[in-house]
Amino acid sequence: MKIIEPSLEFVFQANLDVAEIMRFGSAGFNNRGFANIVGGTVEGPRLNGRAIPNTGGDYPYFRNDDVIEFEAMYMLETDDGTPILIKNRGYRHGRPEVLQAFREKREVDPSDYYMRLSPVFEVAPGPHDWLTRHVIIGTGQRHEKQTVFRYYIVN
Repeated sequence: MKIIEPSLEFVFQANLDVAEIMRFGSAGFNNRGFANIVGGTVEGPRLNGRAIPNTGGDYPYFRNDDVIEFEAMYMLETDDGTPILIKNRGYRHGRPEVLQAFREKREVDPSDYYMRLSPVFEVAPGPHDWLTRHVIIGTGQRHEKQTVFRYYIVN
């Protein structure tokens, strides 16, 4: 029996401009937040466009074990005008001193923390519906006012 080992193909990077995180509690969650997506760009070999401002954002859950669970939903628009809904889930965690640097809004080297994503896309049939037929994973980097995601197809 032949086993196929997966490989990754880089497809695009999203540079998202993010508003300040609001912290609040809701329905059993004491550490919920919201960060509005206020703009950004999408660039890569298979997808180019922009993040449509104010169409959604991330609702991170700040767990007691210092893991942040991401649960985001917002709209992208390709250069040809195609709207794409992205639902993005993932995790970020790191050593205590790295997390403290985040809280103090200091820049942190992305190799010092774990930030991985598993997006799902909704898009009409056409040139970008490949997004709905592949497993795609992502990596992330958090900066003070921008988050950078790199997305890969699992082949």
